Amino acid sequence: MNAINPPKCTELDYINFLIASSRIFSCTEASKCSYFDSNSPAHDSFTRLLLRQSPGTETLWEEVKNFVTLEFGFLIIDDTVLDKPYSKHIDLVYRQWSCKHHQIVNGINLETVVWTYNEAIIPVDFRIYDIDTDGKTKNDHFLDMLNKAEERGFKPEFVLFDTWYSSIKNLKAIRNKEWHWLTRLKKNRLVNPDKTGNVAIELLTIPPEGMTVHLKEYGFIKVFRIVSRTETRNTGLQMYWICRKKKEKS
Repeated sequence: MNAINPPKCTELDYINFLIASSRIFSCTEASKCSYFDSNSPAHDSFTRLLLRQSPGTETLWEEVKNFVTLEFGFLIIDDTVLDKPYSKHIDLVYRQWSCKHHQIVNGINLETVVWTYNEAIIPVDFRIYDIDTDGKTKNDHFLDMLNKAEERGFKPEFVLFDTWYSSIKNLKAIRNKEWHWLTRLKKNRLVNPDKTGNVAIELLTIPPEGMTVHLKEYGFIKVFRIVSRTETRNTGLQMYWICRKKKEKS
């Protein structure tokens, strides 16, 4: 019996290609960049390499776990849409909102968890949005990644995430782990600043040092308002940042 031919490309070959490439990341492009002679890997070699990789996130964790400190640092949870504007029948492609384009686009949604401390930035977990296969929303993946971080022993100083994930369910899930969080709120979220009733957060007069209010269905938080200028308009853009209010030390 003939021995199985070794693969013509390895994980390191593909990683080097990704580092060097700035725009195109297809297997065909990887093959072009790797061409030296007739024995150079064809694009099918890179395709087979990717198919051999584990679909889970444990491989990533095994690579990075020695570079993180579980008891320190911050966890940042975010998602990005990989544009697929010409796709028609590609797996994992959905119509979804893109912050880059500020509109609905065809793309693959990748949700990631990054651990950071001082100058270190280490990816530690990810999920791919594929609701037709697993039935999970982006918020379901958010909670799954939080639970996985706790299972792995993380005790972050703060969990940071954007408005999309600022539901009451998500905020309570983080609080139940006795972690602190920082996120943004939409201007119409209801808070109670003085025990007289709930009002939209945009109606508050918030001092520069922030103020403590009661977030409807959650509890006390501290809210800050930042006014920034956009590149396309002269009016101020108001953003409301909130964090879980730490208990005062006795």
